[in-house]
Parts: sequence; structure tokens; C-alpha cells
Amino acid sequence: MLRGKHALVTGGGTGIGLAIAQTLASHGAEVTITGRRMDVLKQAESLRIHPLVMDVSDETSVVDGVASAVQARGPVQVCVANAGIAEGRALLKTDMDFWRTMMATNLDGAFLTIRECLRSMTGTDWGRVIAVSSIAGVKGLKGAPAYSASKHALIGLIRGLAADYAQKPLTFNALCPAYVDTEIVSRNTASIMQRTGLGEEEARRLMTDINPHGRLIAPSEVAEAALFLCGPQSGSVNGQALQIAGGEV
Repeated sequence: MLRGKHALVTGGGTGIGLAIAQTLASHGAEVTITGRRMDVLKQAESLRIHPLVMDVSDETSVVDGVASAVQARGPVQVCVANAGIAEGRALLKTDMDFWRTMMATNLDGAFLTIRECLRSMTGTDWGRVIAVSSIAGVKGLKGAPAYSASKHALIGLIRGLAADYAQKPLTFNALCPAYVDTEIVSRNTASIMQRTGLGEEEARRLMTDINPHGRLIAPSEVAEAALFLCGPQSGSVNGQALQIAGGEV
């Protein structure tokens, strides 16, 4: 389905990004995965998955990184802006450094990645831009106002681009998962245990129980949604925030 297409996935070495990269590669795409640590990216490297060190919060790194990927594998026709950080903090404990770091990665990083990928994508006859937002992008997440703001803004970026390019053979959509079984959940579990004194099972259940269907979402479920958005019948799905959240309404 994607043979001959070049996909670029930020944060592609672990979690949701890795699942998306592997799924796209299994359907024929040549996939550039980016992240800040080559040792992590190397573990994901395969015949069709190619590691590239890139920091989405650094404009020069994104400009040079995407240009290098295009030179190596041709125009980017599937751009997956996945890299992000998830951390909660009460507003009155949120300083400017925390706020700026959150925005620099979750919003600025997506903006830079999409902008640079579009430079080559717009010269082709087909393209897909997918941003990994969050259920926090469509509803407020208690205890995480900065994170929620960054993910809401990301959906706004996607909707604006969908309107701008509506007459072109490109689509722009956001994926909005609830709690996914990734390293982020593991780190959050440890943080909850430290703050509350709860045991591991109880701390993990606090996140699991937020998902209406009572379980964590598998990264592969998010990846399959991304694959659908790259499929032959997805051309009229544009500007959407697709919730993968176990029935969250």
C-alpha cells in the first residue's frame, strides 16, 4: 500500500511512534525515525526503518534533519508529528521554564516538523500529515493544564492546515489517544508512587481506570488508526481529531 512512499516519524524510537513506524514499514514505506538518542533509535532500525538524530525543539536540527532525510529517501509523503512530553503540574506550580519546555516540544516541534516536511510533500501528488495529540487535546486533563493546552493547540494547527490545503491531494489529521501502554505510563506510575505512597498496581490503576473501557490502549491500536489515514479510502478524512480512547465522550 505504501511502497515507494517515504514516511518520517518523530519520536519514532519508542512507544506510539515506534508502533506507527513499524506498521508503515510493514506496508512498504521507507520510514525515517527521529529522536534525540541514537542508541534508542538504533534498537528500532530495520531494513525499512532508518534512524536520524533530530531534536524537534531545535529549529536548526529539524531543518537540517528533514533535509537530510529527503536527500536520502526522497520527498516526505507521510509526516507523523509524534514527539512529545507528557507531564502534569498544577497551574500555580507551573513556571515559565516548564510552560516553555512543554510548548517547545509538543507544539513548536510539531509545527517545525510539519513545515519542513511540507516543503517536499507539496511537490508530490499525495501526502498525509498525522499529528499525535491526546484525549487531553479535546477535553481538559485534570492536573495538567499546560499539557492540555499544548495538545489543544496542536489540533488547532492541524485544522488550520486542513483548511489551507483542502483543494490539494494532502490531508491533515490528529490522533487523540487516552492512556496508552508505553514508557510514559511506566514513568507516571513511578511518579505517582513517589508522590502518594501507593503501590505499583494501585498507581497504575489510577491511569487505567480513566480509560472508559478499563484498560490501557495498545500502541498498535494507535498505529492502525494512523495506517487507515494513509489508506486508499482516507482522502475525505481531513481536519479531524480521531479519538482512540475506549469510549471517552
